[in-house]
Amino acid sequence: MSSPLLTTLAVAEHNTGDTAWLLASAALVMLMAPGLALFYGGMVRSKSVLNMIMMVFGALAVVSIVWVLVGYSIAFGDDVVGGLFGDPFQYLGFKGMLEDVVSSEGGLPVTAFAIFQGLFAVITCGLVAGAIADRTRFGTWLVFAAIWTILVYAPIAHWIFDFSAGEHVGGWMANKLGALDFAGGTAVEITSGASGLAVALVLGTRIGFGREPMKPHNLTLVMLGAGLLWFGWFGFNAGSALSAGNTAAIVFVNTLMAGCTGCLAWLLVERIRDGHATSFGAASGVVAGLVAITPACGFVTPLGAMVVGAAAGLVCAVAIGWKYKFGYDDSLDVVGVHLVGGLVGTLLIGLLATAKVGSVDGLLYGGGLDQLGKQLVACLATFAYAFVVSGLLALALDRTIGFRVDEEHELSGVDLVIHAETAYDLHAATGGARPHLGGGGHLGGSS
Repeated sequence: MSSPLLTTLAVAEHNTGDTAWLLASAALVMLMAPGLALFYGGMVRSKSVLNMIMMVFGALAVVSIVWVLVGYSIAFGDDVVGGLFGDPFQYLGFKGMLEDVVSSEGGLPVTAFAIFQGLFAVITCGLVAGAIADRTRFGTWLVFAAIWTILVYAPIAHWIFDFSAGEHVGGWMANKLGALDFAGGTAVEITSGASGLAVALVLGTRIGFGREPMKPHNLTLVMLGAGLLWFGWFGFNAGSALSAGNTAAIVFVNTLMAGCTGCLAWLLVERIRDGHATSFGAASGVVAGLVAITPACGFVTPLGAMVVGAAAGLVCAVAIGWKYKFGYDDSLDVVGVHLVGGLVGTLLIGLLATAKVGSVDGLLYGGGLDQLGKQLVACLATFAYAFVVSGLLALALDRTIGFRVDEEHELSGVDLVIHAETAYDLHAATGGARPHLGGGGHLGGSS
């Protein structure tokens, strides 16, 4: 985040304008969860669309609860050891945060900041689900989401988002290393991509991967989901300014510009490579541009944001094909878009950052290689930790309670097996008779 929210609390005057913007931004980030559910739901095959949507909604429920109980305290509590994680008991269940306390800098209610950050955790966990679509046990996924939030997301958020202030000591990456990440290139994008890759490797490839076509079943849902994600992303990025001022306005513009250039760059790759510019490519390019600008949005100019978005669109359009080359089954291209896009955006800060917008100059603005080196260390550390811990957690769950559905259930479709539902009623309509209205106004008969 661009400015620290002090965890040493003091009663102060409320800044109602900034508070309103932060709460609105939190609501926009929350909207990204159903947006992601639709985006991913359209990308899978029709026999598993409900399961995919449920995995994202399940993450919303589980991660939010874990965040209030202990996640926020691990991420933003007083550092326990070496800048690695905060005191898990300091704000247990939002303890000590409800007595109308605000930060001593900015006049923001701490609960507003805390829940805004919690919704970042939600969307990050939801992204991981895309890497393991079509083959995952729902119950095990919920267990994974809870433990993963505690062991993976919250510590990394502490590293990069928790700034030292006064007597409060924050994370090592932001305070000792000096890496820059405005809204989550490390904690959200690289973390979700690395985690998704690790879990996908543990679960193995889908039946028929690389041999059978596994195309999106509903591109209308994909486009609708992408639009909701783009809308929510303004809260995700501009809300991270923690104030309704000039920084938020610049970030807003940068978020729009990167999404636009990401879209066009992806379409250009498709047109040259495949001969067609597709709606699926447009949606994917928008998301790639948004992913890459997330860490950089508070440090680059609008022209820089266009470069970031275009670079991500070009690179990610190529990167999604790596899974076929290397044999890992990242179902919905979490690695190709979020991991690769997060790396692109985080590293480009070292080149394109300018003190006219943020706090430092990158290489192209005369700042030398120092910041680029810091960004590289942050990328490598985030990837290594998220990949290893997520992989070990997935392996432990798979060996104990089972993480992957049975082969016959995967073939028949996880929607019917796990949820006893199907997304679409494809039965032929009976002619003539009017439907019987049952109790409460619902159509009678089986659902």
